[in-house]
Amino acid sequence: MRSGMFVFTAIERIVYGQPAAQALRVEAERLQANRIFLIVSGTMNRTTDEVVKVREALGSRYAGLYDRIPSHTPRDAVLEAAHAARAVDTDLIVTFGGGSVTDAGKIVQLCLRHGITDFDGLDAFHVIVNPDGTRTVPNFAGPTVRQIAIPTTLSAGEFQAQGGCTDNRRKVKHSYRHPLLVPRVTILDPAPTVHTPLSVWLSTGVRAVDHATEGICSQFSNPASDASFLHALRLLSQNLPRIKRHPDDLEARLDCQLAVWLAMTGRQGGIQMGASHAIGHVLGGTCGVPHGVTSCIMLSPVLRYNRPANLARQRLVAEAMGRPGEDAADVIAAFVADLGLPGRLADVGVEREQFATIAAHAMHDGWLHTNPRKITSPEQVMEILDAAA
Repeated sequence: MRSGMFVFTAIERIVYGQPAAQALRVEAERLQANRIFLIVSGTMNRTTDEVVKVREALGSRYAGLYDRIPSHTPRDAVLEAAHAARAVDTDLIVTFGGGSVTDAGKIVQLCLRHGITDFDGLDAFHVIVNPDGTRTVPNFAGPTVRQIAIPTTLSAGEFQAQGGCTDNRRKVKHSYRHPLLVPRVTILDPAPTVHTPLSVWLSTGVRAVDHATEGICSQFSNPASDASFLHALRLLSQNLPRIKRHPDDLEARLDCQLAVWLAMTGRQGGIQMGASHAIGHVLGGTCGVPHGVTSCIMLSPVLRYNRPANLARQRLVAEAMGRPGEDAADVIAAFVADLGLPGRLADVGVEREQFATIAAHAMHDGWLHTNPRKITSPEQVMEILDAAA
């Protein structure tokens, strides 16, 4: 008999379709937070009035701000943000930006809880993937200063009880995991997302397609998760092209945000991702490729590699995306091309000379070892990279 377990995260509320500043004020009052520290997108802070709206809505509850988080959440920037948050004795972190900003809020929470002030202080807290694919997850006390997330991309970090942070000395991205790292509240407001560069919005949307696709193709699938993944694919495949044609379509943007929520809900059913996510993590942390773009490039080759193991599941992907009977890898590749996004490693400057390093690092990512078609050697990863070149 099939068995499994849904593990629901420590999210208290998801507020959607309301102005972010107004919703944040309500939540701050509910949580009785009086020293709110903002970690925000630098570009949004400098070129729009969205952060000003939030600060004005918070009034005297606003305590400070950090707006210098680069892509892939490097340790040095996280430590700076944590120092600034500690200096104002914050009682609530609010992140307003893309996935790197969201992850920064999570790691700042750890720094505050455990007094981490230097680069090496984070070493004891990240997940270690052993050679056999098992994970060693450090046991530590969870944060007491929690987080509210207002995402402006479709990266989905706001729905996960783990965060990524790059050791920028070794150029390796690590994962940090604790049930209380998931934001306490997420506010989905499509209006601020019109300031997100269209290519970033669309590519992180493909990242959400990757979540749903590797979810539906997982060997750990179950009917409840399937329902979430399939409807996420329907919404994303319909609405991302709408947004490319009409970037100010807020209803389509909100549907994409809700699709991300659906895809991440499905993952709570014990679903493990596969090689697209694993290799994507390395392309991000080691090669500096944005995570949305890594999915644009890797998902199709991974689907082709996995076809002998899960062809029937891949057919569900093509059907949900409105292309029944077609090859899922071809459907994804055409979808990415129609959005005007890069589809090859060469398009983003990743050369064959880097493949051996990428493959070696990928062997230490847990999701490589839960790929539907078993991967046991760097040479198999090289095969996928060659197909993506």
